[in-house]
Amino acid sequence: MSEPSTTAPSSPRLDEIQREAENAFGAITDEASAETFRIAYLGKKGILRDLLKRVGAVPEDQRRAYGARVNELHRSFEDRFARAPWRTAHQAVGPAFDPGLPAFPVPQGSLHPLMKIRNAMRDIFLNMGFSVAYGPDIETDYYNFEALNMPAFHPARDMQDTFYITATHLLRTHTSPVQIRTMELERPPIRTIMPGRVYRNEEISARSYCLFHQIEGLYIDEGVSFADLKGTLLAFSRRFFDDATRLKIRPSFFPFTEPSVEIDVECFLCKGKGCGICKGSGWLEVLGAGMVHPRVLAAGDIDGERYTGFAFGIGIERIALLKFGIEDIRFFYENDVRFLRQF
Repeated sequence: MSEPSTTAPSSPRLDEIQREAENAFGAITDEASAETFRIAYLGKKGILRDLLKRVGAVPEDQRRAYGARVNELHRSFEDRFARAPWRTAHQAVGPAFDPGLPAFPVPQGSLHPLMKIRNAMRDIFLNMGFSVAYGPDIETDYYNFEALNMPAFHPARDMQDTFYITATHLLRTHTSPVQIRTMELERPPIRTIMPGRVYRNEEISARSYCLFHQIEGLYIDEGVSFADLKGTLLAFSRRFFDDATRLKIRPSFFPFTEPSVEIDVECFLCKGKGCGICKGSGWLEVLGAGMVHPRVLAAGDIDGERYTGFAFGIGIERIALLKFGIEDIRFFYENDVRFLRQF
């Protein structure tokens, strides 16, 4: 095979190179000879690629025809090389066996334990007639605080250490902003749950993290009472934990509900007798709830004289820690395969 000259080839020289390429292509019999042809003629430093690089040495009045001829040669041999009969036969056999591949059954991934808990909760509420709504992780100060009865300088803002992006935008500290967005888009009756990830600027420890997951619930209609809230949460708890689960309701404070309560469930491990998980109390704190504050209804353009409603929020990590008997919340975010394989 002749070496390319340092000057631009003339038309007769191009004819000679084409004949040489034809002969070399016809001599391909196996993968090794095909690779030799590809490197010599079609590779980055191949003869046909080199011809294109030397187009500047061609007289200007011949440059256009020369470039078109070389491009056509290159495309023609690339196409023939890709469709060559030996190549098709080789590909039909399939790739060579790789002994490094895992044996059957091939290992498969699975849902993260937090997603398993979330989906289990979601399915219970869906069966109770709730729909599902989502909202953005980056929220405005209005939806995250003001519309939820926490105007500027309200002391309740100190309860939630916030990641601010700008003066008006932040990473949401709870899924409650989706309540306002839902009320703006829908008219009662509204019966919706709102799962999602939330963010708080908290010190990372075994019991707290800078992000976690919640499921918010909202029910608004005529005549909704606190008894409806209690009955809904009792039905959920008995389906999720145990048929005999009991609830304990304690007064609390949340600026977006009035009255506000915190709900404890009877420890599903010791059945109220006291154990390490419930710290000997027999009860586990699982969620906050209350009747939707009239100011929140007004922010969502809901007539508070006609409609009432309740809302609740459940921390998915807290439930997962309790249900699986895990002592450190950081395990959920370290992506340790040894931990994840247990689920």
